[in-house]
Amino acid sequence: DTAGGLMVTEYLAFDSDMTVGQTVRNLQEKAEEYEDYHVQYIYVTKEDRFIGVLQMRDLLLSRPNTKLNTIVIKNAFTMPPEAKLEDLISFFDKYDFYGVPIVDGEDQLLGIVLRKDLREAESEKSNLELLETQGIVGGEELRSMPVMLRSKRRLSWLSVNILLNIVAASVIAFYQDTLEEVIALAVFLPVISDMSGCSGNQAVAVSLRELSLGLVKPYELARVLWQEVKVGLINGVVLGVLIGLAAYIYKGNAYLGLVVGGALMINTVVAVSIGGTIPLFLKKMNTDPALASGPILTTITDMLGFFLALTFAGAAMNYLV
Repeated sequence: DTAGGLMVTEYLAFDSDMTVGQTVRNLQEKAEEYEDYHVQYIYVTKEDRFIGVLQMRDLLLSRPNTKLNTIVIKNAFTMPPEAKLEDLISFFDKYDFYGVPIVDGEDQLLGIVLRKDLREAESEKSNLELLETQGIVGGEELRSMPVMLRSKRRLSWLSVNILLNIVAASVIAFYQDTLEEVIALAVFLPVISDMSGCSGNQAVAVSLRELSLGLVKPYELARVLWQEVKVGLINGVVLGVLIGLAAYIYKGNAYLGLVVGGALMINTVVAVSIGGTIPLFLKKMNTDPALASGPILTTITDMLGFFLALTFAGAAMNYLV
């Protein structure tokens, strides 16, 4: 995922002392050789050192005896071969260029990174991250692959998730007496868990995207946390009111609405806070954030959601039964 790995090494490069006529003649004589080259631009060099770029249009419209060094676009943007995918994405988002020359520390032209190749690499990386967030590790999965290999890739995450879900379920077991007294809570516990998880996963997706684009750094935990808390407070209030109304309509008990609404509101704030920051923390710890963020987030939001709802219900037991 670096410029050196993405660049093409088949490009049109000519010495700055050549004339327009010599360059055009070379293109005509070697037309078959250049057939698969990208010819929107030619790259001008001097003793293998990069000088600048020249649009094919400007070349063809110039006089034959004009030297390339007089019409070349100098001081063109370049990138080093070690530039990361995130740096290239940011560059092409900022500049609407067809490609960018890759030069080393001695200004030698090594190759060209084309916009279309970068977009393909970006799409491939996004697909891999999506698979990892769904618990499929080891890269892309196709149904033409061996069954045991596909099973192993999926089980590597699912087996861990069983243990995490048992931990979350233990909260319900601890509050079993409360749940037996207020059986209506059983209807809303999955809703609290699912809605909080969805809110948290939205925050995870944003952080993963910003990390991949280089828009946020692992050390910016405080800034990301504050941004997510603000969103979580707004969404938490809205979602809490909605589920509270649903609970009131279902049982005609305003206290039940306050219990489930309050639990969802608090859990939403916590979920987006964790979802936004845990990818940064895992990245800082050199752990794949796409793979580990989901299970951690799910376990915490499930445990906290169950705990809040059942604790609130226990405190308001006299008004719920």
